[in-house]
Amino acid sequence: MPATLEAIRPIELGEIREARKRIADTIVRTPLVRLELGPGYPDIRLKLENLQPINAYKLRGAANAVAMLSESERKRGVWTISAGNAGQGVAYAARRFGVPSTVVVIETAPESKVERMRALGARLLPVPYETAWKALEERVYPGAEGTFIHPFDDHNFIAGHATMGLEILEDAPDTVAVIASIGGGGLITGVGSAIKALRPDVKIWGAEPETAAPAALSFAQGSPQVFKDWKASFVDGAGGQSVFPRMWERMKPVVDDYIVVTLEETRRAMRLMAEKARVISEGAGALPLAAALTGKAGQGPIVAIVSGGNIDLKKFCELIGSAT
Repeated sequence: MPATLEAIRPIELGEIREARKRIADTIVRTPLVRLELGPGYPDIRLKLENLQPINAYKLRGAANAVAMLSESERKRGVWTISAGNAGQGVAYAARRFGVPSTVVVIETAPESKVERMRALGARLLPVPYETAWKALEERVYPGAEGTFIHPFDDHNFIAGHATMGLEILEDAPDTVAVIASIGGGGLITGVGSAIKALRPDVKIWGAEPETAAPAALSFAQGSPQVFKDWKASFVDGAGGQSVFPRMWERMKPVVDDYIVVTLEETRRAMRLMAEKARVISEGAGALPLAAALTGKAGQGPIVAIVSGGNIDLKKFCELIGSAT
């Protein structure tokens, strides 16, 4: 691990606004649409980050992080660690700036995400999950050269994600709650930072699957925890085996609570978005809607962030077909 890491500090509103200008030509300002569910359901709006050029929100953070590198850092190339979406984001941003990229990719990553990273020009180094997690902690991996861009514990990466929070409040100023899925914690930290800076009354909720819910456990225990009952599932873009202590420190000031949902609730949310809004969401992208439908976040207006739509279509059809 590097001798010194950047001290954790708040993501300031001014930084978020600067990031917005910096990434404007790379990302899409995604639509916020109402999910029409009829009487008896919460008022839910979907923030469609699955419509980004890489079909995932990670492009926001990657674009900001790469844009802020010095010329000498870019010449060295960039590398990251990913199960798919962060790798695509870094590869896309790197290609835009003419920078070589390498992704240490987790072996269980869906083939559709692996192919997308390869198509974007990234050099791929497949590793087991445990090896990837260790590399995330140490920030080094043999054969990965250049400037390391951490897929969540990176101030500039998080500031890029935070731009989404500005859009949410502009498009839905009546929002009372926002729900984001939690993997590493960068998305919820960024969005929460922007929204709390402008509207501290808005509740920020994290969503995790029952098979991988270390953030909810950490919240209950009051400190970063290891989720001992972790199981791999189709929700590959969220839920880890533990919470990084540094990310716990980042999340604490801006996240109000957490909702854990079942895999069946997640499948139903994927199906509901397809039926009602014609939206294709990966498992992690459906967690916030599944959480909103539990009623624990209130009756709304609630913004559920659809973080990504990178899922094999055959797998998607199987999952929504089996939803009850």
